[in-house]
Amino acid sequence: MTDAPMRESYSPGSFRPLTFHDATEVFATGTDSPRDYLERCLATIVAREPRVQAWVALNEAGAREAADASTARWRAGMPLSPIDGMPIGIKDLIETHDMPTRMGSPLFKDNHPKRDSALVQALRQAGALVLGKTVTTELGMSHPGPTTNPFDASRTPGGSSSGSGAAVGARMVPVAIGTQVVGSVIRPASFCGNWALKPTQGALNRGERQGLSHSTVGVHAGVAEDMWLVAAEIARRAGGDPGYPGLFGPAAPPEPRKPATLAVLHGEGWKLTDAPTKAAFARVLEALRAAGVAVIHPGENPALDALEAAVADSMNLSTEMCAYEMRWSVENMIAQHPDGISDSLRARLVLGRSITLDAYRDLLRRRTEARARLAALSPVTDGFIAPAALGPAPKLGTEAGTRGTISHTTGDPSYNAMSSILGAPVVTVPLMAVGGLPVGVQVMGQQHDDAAVAGIARWLVANVPPVED
Repeated sequence: MTDAPMRESYSPGSFRPLTFHDATEVFATGTDSPRDYLERCLATIVAREPRVQAWVALNEAGAREAADASTARWRAGMPLSPIDGMPIGIKDLIETHDMPTRMGSPLFKDNHPKRDSALVQALRQAGALVLGKTVTTELGMSHPGPTTNPFDASRTPGGSSSGSGAAVGARMVPVAIGTQVVGSVIRPASFCGNWALKPTQGALNRGERQGLSHSTVGVHAGVAEDMWLVAAEIARRAGGDPGYPGLFGPAAPPEPRKPATLAVLHGEGWKLTDAPTKAAFARVLEALRAAGVAVIHPGENPALDALEAAVADSMNLSTEMCAYEMRWSVENMIAQHPDGISDSLRARLVLGRSITLDAYRDLLRRRTEARARLAALSPVTDGFIAPAALGPAPKLGTEAGTRGTISHTTGDPSYNAMSSILGAPVVTVPLMAVGGLPVGVQVMGQQHDDAAVAGIARWLVANVPPVED
């Protein structure tokens, strides 16, 4: 067992995440190298993995070989990209040719397709080191894996990108890839003190992960610069999903951009948010106003109120859409392995069986209407702001966000469902601590305004003092 403490107090002002973009400055001189950087990551994994349990598989030998090749390129002045030599974790829903893809389910314990997803191919072409596979909940849904929160081992890291969030929060790697259907990128980032980008729907190529209509590939990172660089390098090489134009924005991280106006979006999360988190968020809004940003609240603008009404049932809409869309895959699983799925996943199957085609069409209509309400606010506000979670990470096993018999024990994703159904870009900013644990602030924008959202988020962290209760 590791000697690492069960609890580590978090301060957004003093916590120093693992970064990569600034480390490359000395790679060409030989005073540091991608191989040395990798070895430091591996040492951190050895020290912290017994407690955090973020990884399903590691390919140390392959990563070291790739790091040596990257070292040679940097010293020759010929790196493949700004992320050449960056160690990266890949959520274990995404295929990698050199490691199994077990998808958080015992049904896939022997699944080794020996192929790379589109985004993994893009990362390798950019010179990144695909170090390992990070823990996911069962099939990326709600049944948890073994991962613990990097700041308190008695708490959840969030889900479904549990291992990706925890690996970055524990400073094991500077970046890890996640996916989001409801809240699986933004919520773990909030709980683990990370930056994260959940881009516009379809902006990053999901490869084989095309089964759910509003799932999205996202990026966890210690800092905004690394987050954007990885997203941009994936988009440059693999584009977006079929039929989508891919991520818009510069190759370099967008410069900080002061918004003239931000709108507070409550959704269905605000009424469930704990009092200390509401108080911390109020201090963020006070600092915004003091910096000259106009803040619009629900009740102050009819178009904002119309959007609030459209996203007021985002969780149920998301849950029902997912249940309908994944039904046939789960039917196949249960036909072959009647006892091989969790009760929570079985409940999703029962729900999916109950949804008719007409009901699904109505869900699609409601989603389209919500997206139109979002677009109508483009002339009104530069973006939207809200807490990224209801509060700090709950204790392991605590039910939060449970809908009927579908159990959630990785935290309530109510704040995140609204951006998922809207297909809108969101960035988590690690700006708050409540009770010595991270709580993120999320900035959301219009579809395809990913770069603008990232710029606002960078301005926010540079101009709003970190908030600690």
